[in-house]
Amino acid sequence: MPIEDMFAEFLGQNVVYLLLAVFIIICVLAGVRIVPQSEKYVVERLGRLRAVLGPGINFIVPFLDRVRHQVSILERQLPSMTQDAITSDNVLVQVETSVFYRIIEPEKTVYRIRDVDGAISTTVAGIVRSEIGRMELDQVQANRANLIDAVREQVAEQVNDWGIEVTRAEILDVNLDQATRAAMLQQLNAERARRAHVTEAEGQKRAVELQADAQLYAAEQEAKARRITADAEAYATQVVAVAIAENGLEAAQYQVALKQVEALNKLGSGQGNQTVVLPANAIDAFGDAFKMLKGRG
Repeated sequence: MPIEDMFAEFLGQNVVYLLLAVFIIICVLAGVRIVPQSEKYVVERLGRLRAVLGPGINFIVPFLDRVRHQVSILERQLPSMTQDAITSDNVLVQVETSVFYRIIEPEKTVYRIRDVDGAISTTVAGIVRSEIGRMELDQVQANRANLIDAVREQVAEQVNDWGIEVTRAEILDVNLDQATRAAMLQQLNAERARRAHVTEAEGQKRAVELQADAQLYAAEQEAKARRITADAEAYATQVVAVAIAENGLEAAQYQVALKQVEALNKLGSGQGNQTVVLPANAIDAFGDAFKMLKGRG
C-alpha cells in the first residue's frame, strides 16, 4: 500500500483526536495570560467586568473571558500646563504646573473616565485658579510650597473616584505681565532705598550714642581728676592747719611766702623776653621766707 494511502487512512481514523488535541492547545493558549510587572489586565466576560489580572500567570475561561484593557501602572507625568489666574489683589499671573500620577485601580479608570490626562489637566487648572484667587501676589511668591501642597491634596481628592493616585504636583513657574513686573521692580528699588536710609540713620544714631558715651566718659574722668585734686588740696590744707596749730602764725606766713615765690617762678619761666612786675613787698616776702627757713635750720 502506498504511503499516501496509509497517511490518509490514519487521518481518517484519528481526525477526531487530532481536532480534539488542537482544540485543547487553543484553549490552553486562550486561557493562560502572563501579565508583566508594570501592567494590569481588565478582563470582561460577555461584555461585563469579570476580573483584574495582576502581574504573573493568570487563568481565564477561554472564549468567554476576554482581556479588554491592558493598563500600565507606571507613574506618568502630564505635560506642563500653563493657565491664567487672578490673585485676590487683582493681579493676572500665568502659572505653569505639572502633575505626576499613576493608576492603582484600572477597573475604575477604564469605566469611569475616557481621557485621563485631559480630565486631570482640567481639574488642576480649576484648583490652581481657585487657590491663587484666595491669595495676594506676595503670598503666591512666598508660600509656593503651601500652594503646591493644597493643589496636590485637592487634586488627589478629586481624582480618587477614577482609581488614580496623584504622587506629586509641581508649580514650575509663576509669570507676570510686563506692567506688573515694572511695578514690582519699582517697588523693590524703593524698598532698597528705604533700607539704605534706615541703615544710614541707624549708623548716625550709633555715632551720636558713641560720641555721647565718649563725652560722658571724659566728664567722669575729669570729675575724678578734680576730686583727686580737691582731696590733695584738702590734705595740704589740713597739713597747713596742723602746722599752724603746732607752730603758730609763723608757719602760715612761711606758707604764704612760699606760694608767692612759686608764683613768681612760674611768671619767669615763660617763653621769650618777659617783664615781670614785682609787688612792693615781694623782696620782703623773700626775706621773710629765708628768715623762716634760717630760723628752722
